[in-house]
Amino acid sequence: MIPPMRSLTAEEYVEAFKSFLDHSTEHQCMDEFNKEEMPNIMAGGASLLFLEYLTGVSEQDLKMIRVLQAVHPGVFIDNEIVEPNPQHVAAYKELVNQAPDLQNVSFIWHQMTSSEYEQQVKEKGAHKKFDFIHMIQMLYRVEDIPNTIKFFHSCLDHHGKLLIIILSDSSGWASLWKKYRHCLPATDSGHYITSSGITDVLKRLGVEYRVYEFPSGWDITECFIEGDPVGSCMMDFLTGTKNFLNTAPLGLRRRLQEALCQPECSSKKDGRIIFSNNLSMIVVES
Repeated sequence: MIPPMRSLTAEEYVEAFKSFLDHSTEHQCMDEFNKEEMPNIMAGGASLLFLEYLTGVSEQDLKMIRVLQAVHPGVFIDNEIVEPNPQHVAAYKELVNQAPDLQNVSFIWHQMTSSEYEQQVKEKGAHKKFDFIHMIQMLYRVEDIPNTIKFFHSCLDHHGKLLIIILSDSSGWASLWKKYRHCLPATDSGHYITSSGITDVLKRLGVEYRVYEFPSGWDITECFIEGDPVGSCMMDFLTGTKNFLNTAPLGLRRRLQEALCQPECSSKKDGRIIFSNNLSMIVVES
């Protein structure tokens, strides 16, 4: 008997995400953005609030801090991190301990969800204001996207910036989710959302923003190799489903694998299948 399809647990998601990072250019894409655009974005202020949710992007946080240090040499950086996953908090703290170059930087850790942080701030009755807040690939898993954006935008100081990194409408994810999300198990408070969903929220809020598009790819060739363990893990991440290849109905499995090869999802390079993982970097003004 074939077991039923189910969504990934938090731990399983982290494992599948690591496999994704090993075969994609997501972090290289973010590095390019940090190099080309972040110095101008961070030209003012030095108080940071970093938000993460099951993304494992603490390395990117530290790279952004180093950009700010370069723009504002000698300025003290007050840095707060909101992260619900204790494994990610521990990993981030270890990275900080191994980074002696992080001078004049303080770290305050909030092991909680963004909604819990919001509740805590509101109960205290006073907003701390920040010059820069980032949300890297985390809005998929908040309960209320419009109100979350509205709250953290209200935490910006004068001339502050809110950076939202989200999958682009030009990514293969947009096409995949549009056609197949109704066939897949629901995730825990998960949202299938790309950049246009975020910019629609920002338009309703009446705030100024700018979108930077950066190409990114993910080599998913192993997804089409029967019995390949890496390919199986990739399919789990693509679908948000545990052991998708062995629990999904055969027809769904075939249709999804065929969809992954279509031009709106992937391209071919040197005999490899490269899934489009294009990112939108949305910079919101205070």
